[in-house]
Amino acid sequence: MKRFYKVVTVEAAEGGFGVRLDGRAIKTVGGKPQTVPTRALAQAMAEEWAAQPEEIDPARFVLRDMADYALDVVAPAPDAVAGEILPYAETDTLCYRAEPDEAFAARQRLMWDPLLADAENRLGVRFVRVAGIIHKPQPAETLARLRAELESLDAFSLAALRNTSSLAASLIIGLAALRPDADLDALWDAANLEEDWQAELWGKDAEAMDRREKRAAAFAAAARFAGLAKDGGKRGSAC
Repeated sequence: MKRFYKVVTVEAAEGGFGVRLDGRAIKTVGGKPQTVPTRALAQAMAEEWAAQPEEIDPARFVLRDMADYALDVVAPAPDAVAGEILPYAETDTLCYRAEPDEAFAARQRLMWDPLLADAENRLGVRFVRVAGIIHKPQPAETLARLRAELESLDAFSLAALRNTSSLAASLIIGLAALRPDADLDALWDAANLEEDWQAELWGKDAEAMDRREKRAAAFAAAARFAGLAKDGGKRGSAC
């Protein structure tokens, strides 16, 4: 599609702020007014439109697509989306460990135990650590508390969390990435610990590193989206 607009602006709208293209409001894919809660997020979305070349590249609409998902999918059924995210806690990467006497287990304890302890203290839950790959259920009370945490989030935070949790294969890391003080690089390293360990042992693969960088960018974008939607805050790079 050819670029069909010249001027991109941000204006206040009912319930928040929206991008205007040559003065015209934008709608979501589902046909709803594309109104977001903060001017900072609307401005960042406007920058995506302004940066488009003469031939529009849909892949560059990272924030716009998350906003559409929040408005079209999450807002009408937040409990259902929370239910889709919760399973990342049931099989959380941070809870599945190598055998205790293996060298990799020591690296896991070093990088993962502080994240688990922080989540347990902050949320008042207990996570079961598993040696090996055989699934072991998390306590019912832990899952109930986590569901309550997810259900307390607004639509934009849930939209971001869906991405951070799926990319990290960890609800613990996904939630940590939404915090204003999140160290996204450290969190992404924790999410990719096994892959990085294998690279140390056998060498780096160019294609795998390229995939890692692209996923890191998506992880950071989701965290940034949550911050902009909440208070206009900025997050780290995760690169």
